Amino acid sequence: MLLSEHKDLKLEIKSLPEKEKDKLLLRLIAKDKVLTEHLHFKLMENEDDLAERYHKLLSVMNDTIADLEMNKKLNSKEVLLKMRRLNGSISHHFKVTKDISTEMELRIHLLTHIPIGFNEGVFSPAYKFNEKLFIYIVKSVISLLNKYNKLHDDLQFDLKDALNVVLRKIHSHKTTDIARELGLPKEL
Repeated sequence: MLLSEHKDLKLEIKSLPEKEKDKLLLRLIAKDKVLTEHLHFKLMENEDDLAERYHKLLSVMNDTIADLEMNKKLNSKEVLLKMRRLNGSISHHFKVTKDISTEMELRIHLLTHIPIGFNEGVFSPAYKFNEKLFIYIVKSVISLLNKYNKLHDDLQFDLKDALNVVLRKIHSHKTTDIARELGLPKEL
């Protein structure tokens, strides 16, 4: 049931005594962990806390990427799983902070540094994950470009060079064919 479909209910909720509204609001908030965390961030944290969250997530990303690069038997399946997990962490960061700037920087950093060059044989069990990883990466870049196009001109200017690095990376590996097929530009 959507509240917008029931205008009478909306009016009745507004007419409730403040104490009862507060009790209902707190019960509703407690049911959603992300909303609770977002409200905590919005009401009790400041710019320093945003920077701390950003650097903590950046550190986790760098550690994960370093672990991947040190792995002697690195394969596309492992990279795909770790990349999805990191993308989920970035999405969570954005849901909590609603800060598009740090979200964009984190996604660009991930796409710039995640390893994508694999020499797995056709008969390798991990070979089937190559194409899945390549498609996932290219679609992640397309999603990033869609968000980039909605940004203010000043933010676009700040991120343009970093995004061009990502685009060059995509068009210089085995992801080129998929990028071309999905219409990913070579440069902004």
